[in-house]
Amino acid sequence: MKVPAPAERVFLSAEWRDLVMLNFEVDPGLLRSHVPPGTELDSFGGKTFVSLVGFRFLRTKLLGILPIPYHSNFDEVNLRFYVRRQQGATLRRGVVFIREIVPRRAIADVARLVYGENYTRHPMRHSINKDGACYTAEYEWRFKQRWCRLCGRAAGIPAAPLEGSLEQFITEHYWGYSQKRKGACVEYHVTHDPWLVWTATTAGFEGAGDAVYGSGFGDVLCGAPDSAFIADGSAVQVFMGRRIS
Repeated sequence: MKVPAPAERVFLSAEWRDLVMLNFEVDPGLLRSHVPPGTELDSFGGKTFVSLVGFRFLRTKLLGILPIPYHSNFDEVNLRFYVRRQQGATLRRGVVFIREIVPRRAIADVARLVYGENYTRHPMRHSINKDGACYTAEYEWRFKQRWCRLCGRAAGIPAAPLEGSLEQFITEHYWGYSQKRKGACVEYHVTHDPWLVWTATTAGFEGAGDAVYGSGFGDVLCGAPDSAFIADGSAVQVFMGRRIS
């Protein structure tokens, strides 16, 4: 696990497990209005990506020590893209969330208050099936009486992402950025061990993408992903954010 700077304080610790990651190449113009000040769009091989990610939040603890009654284990689905920020001689690679969906209102309220993230609450359910070498993960959420579905299926033995691969680019962004009111940008650090991944044999999104994410993103999600994989996940720590602009 990457070691945080000494001054950083843990906001929460948890495990992120059974991650399904669908990755779509997009026109950078679709994202420019969402890029927080002080950051710039990141790219891989000259291409810009958004990712639809579903996973399980497990054993969640505030400040790294306090279990949260009735809120320790839950699902999350998020739509995100990738940015970078130069900090001195260090290039920080991070993510920006278009929308994050969770099943409990208190979780959404706290995330909006602390980080300014675009969390919303919707009923959710998941199905995880590991049968020998086959691995299937599905996440569903109800939006205006219709169920949306994110799924991935893989087989075989997982492996660490190759150095310089798209899988490494997608999974190893260790900073988060959000744009708060009046143009302020909040930066926060996330640490976790590198994940093992399976390349998905089948994967996709079904549902009212336009209604959930807007017409531009909905059109993207209705197509086939340019890549898709399942990650095993790991323990994570999310640190307190700080305003950078």
